[in-house]
Amino acid sequence: MGSTRDYYEILNVDRSATDDDLRRAYRRLAMRWHPDKNPAGKAEAEARFKKITEAYNVLSDADKRAVYDQYGEEGLRGEVPQPGGGGGGSDDIFAEFFGSTPFTYCNTAGGGGGGSARGGRQPPPPPKWDSGFGRAYRRDQGGGGGGGAASSTMAPPPPPVESRLACTLEELYMGGTKKMKISRNVIDASGRMKTESEILSIEVKPGWKKGTKITFAGKGNQQWNQLPADLVFVVDEKPHPVYRRDGNDLLAEARVTLAEALGGTVVVLAALDGRELAVDVGGGGGGEDEDEENAPVVCPGYELVLPMEGMPIAREPGRRGSLRIRFDVAFPERLMRRQRVQIKRALEDCTTGAF
Repeated sequence: MGSTRDYYEILNVDRSATDDDLRRAYRRLAMRWHPDKNPAGKAEAEARFKKITEAYNVLSDADKRAVYDQYGEEGLRGEVPQPGGGGGGSDDIFAEFFGSTPFTYCNTAGGGGGGSARGGRQPPPPPKWDSGFGRAYRRDQGGGGGGGAASSTMAPPPPPVESRLACTLEELYMGGTKKMKISRNVIDASGRMKTESEILSIEVKPGWKKGTKITFAGKGNQQWNQLPADLVFVVDEKPHPVYRRDGNDLLAEARVTLAEALGGTVVVLAALDGRELAVDVGGGGGGEDEDEENAPVVCPGYELVLPMEGMPIAREPGRRGSLRIRFDVAFPERLMRRQRVQIKRALEDCTTGAF
């Protein structure tokens, strides 16, 4: 191919690029190289922006693209028959995407009647940038036809759209992938509004907290002459039947009888990762020397802390908070006289004197 410019390389796309690929590439590059966004290197930006628009104008037209793929720029200049008609200049392409034309074209072809540069085989004349990004513009026509004026404004994106991302405590403990199906209004390349659906994948990281935000840029609804809003998912925690989260710690409650509080017991909990967690309380695990350990007595409100059994710490891989178990002691409602005497005697013999 005898072309001196590779339009595919200019847009940074493969030769098999689809229309959607071309639109995304043009949107990204046009916003990056818009002259008003590059005041320090405006001349270079103007040149790059013109090439980007010319490349998109050719490759987005099926007939022009077919001629270019076969004959290169020579075919587009009319050295071989061209099947398709003309396309818009860089102002028209930019307006199609962003709702406004931020620059002025000066038609230097001459002639009367205010003729337009569009529709012919000659490339559009070089743009003269004389207005701010997204502000009003004017196209001056050559000859005696006078100039027409038009204005358009490009509204900024609306505020982000927030949506609740409900996660179980197990999901926030282990991490995983959640699939979210969304439907949104978009403006297609022809300027029509349509509704499209998409499934988004969210990688939930172990240790994420309630209020964590995950942003998908440009995935919200779009309005006329406006960029689409960002879609933000906000993490929320579903209630858990056993555990409650307190920062990086997990809280659990256990109810034991007075006999278990005084004599010891083993409390069994199901950990969030599926393990069975057996917690020895007050020497209740047995053993010949347990009575010599002088284990603490469980009283109402007693809290047992198990380090490294809490939630993962998102910013400190490998570290976890603590599991805090708070005990409630169920006292008997009635005791026989003989039982009272035995309990009193046992407590009076206790070296600690009380529990």
